[in-house]
Amino acid sequence: MKIPNNIFIGTGGWTYAPWRGVFYPEGLTQKRELEYASRQLTSIEINGTYYSTFKPESWVKWREATPEGFVFAVKGSRYCTNRRELAGAGEAVARFAGQGLRELGGRLGPINWQLAETKKFDAEDVEGFLKLLPREAEGVPLRHALEVRNPSFQDPRFYDLARRHNVAIVFADHDTFPTIDEPTADFTYARLMRSREEIETGYEAADLDRWAERTDAWAKRGDVFLYFIAGAKLRAPAAAQALIDRV
Repeated sequence: MKIPNNIFIGTGGWTYAPWRGVFYPEGLTQKRELEYASRQLTSIEINGTYYSTFKPESWVKWREATPEGFVFAVKGSRYCTNRRELAGAGEAVARFAGQGLRELGGRLGPINWQLAETKKFDAEDVEGFLKLLPREAEGVPLRHALEVRNPSFQDPRFYDLARRHNVAIVFADHDTFPTIDEPTADFTYARLMRSREEIETGYEAADLDRWAERTDAWAKRGDVFLYFIAGAKLRAPAAAQALIDRV
């Protein structure tokens, strides 16, 4: 795949039964799915970390299954973000960061901390949370993105806080979540969530052309991590591959 070395495009997760025979070849064993996916895509967002922690051995296995240059994004734990006071998540954040992230080494991309749709912007609480986010995990640098789903976050005060802490605000292509395209960090994190099952590539060709142009523009200001999430999940790998071809 010829793609700029600062653009990473993929899907949320790699284990999805309906992809078998559509994205994954017939007869491919499940234990080889990550190996296959990581050679068709340039990045994958690990979603399972939102629900539970994993032993260091799992992180080693994921690293060893993927080629040089492939990058994982990691979804932050819900035990850190689904709480009334984000600023009180210190212990949970430390536990999350210490579970084995370092084992990914150079394959470790940003961590996406997703807030609940009901969580409203509170400047003091959000700043308290951003201050908790570690900048390294046992010597491996960490980068962070915050995915907000409440329109109250469309606030210049939030943008300033994110910028001060070099935390990216996730760009969401979604019908109801706020769409924020603010350069608050040295990288861009985007999640596209409006793919359609009746279109083989999830998005129309003209739409993919526009996303390619936007991705190229983002890449001029730093690394880009872009994932096809939700929507018609069946089409996520094809959408990612189609966008990779365009950039």
